[in-house]
Amino acid sequence: MAASIRQLSIPGAFVAEPRRADDHRGWFFESWRESDYAAAGVEAPFVQDNLSCSLRNVVRGLHYQAQGAQGQLVTIVTGRVFDVIVDMRLGSPTFGHHETRILDEAAPAQFYMPPGVAHGYCVLSDSAILHYKCTKYYDPTTERGLRWNDPSVAIAWPVENPVIAPRDAAFPLLNDIPQTALAVFAG
Repeated sequence: MAASIRQLSIPGAFVAEPRRADDHRGWFFESWRESDYAAAGVEAPFVQDNLSCSLRNVVRGLHYQAQGAQGQLVTIVTGRVFDVIVDMRLGSPTFGHHETRILDEAAPAQFYMPPGVAHGYCVLSDSAILHYKCTKYYDPTTERGLRWNDPSVAIAWPVENPVIAPRDAAFPLLNDIPQTALAVFAG
């Protein structure tokens, strides 16, 4: 039951669509197969898994690490979210560009973001749970952020009254982030 993997415009980023088997008992899908993801370019092993639960209209992010950055494979467990990644790697041909995807439990899909790419999402259902597989351990001293509504990035968020943590709302705009607080594109 291998996943169908589609590369995105941001180098190293992709969407995986696992094949889901449904029957009268429910459903099953394979959420991780090392050989499939290695073929798509995921070289580092995953060392940490996280779960995040959020309520309708919550916007989380946009978070990234500049040094010791994590690659992340995000899977929707329950609910529906508008998921966003932004290339924060200095020297990348898509620096400052974003990709979006609806992740919905009814049609499982996974978003992979390589190290140095920012991630955020908005919950479209009453609640949502996301699962993250990470290639590095979380280190709060290297976490950075990009303001969710930066006009230069121009993400079309599907929410009128977002619920945002004060820390996320105070993140700087892309043009105000010093180069030393950005990841570097490895090519």
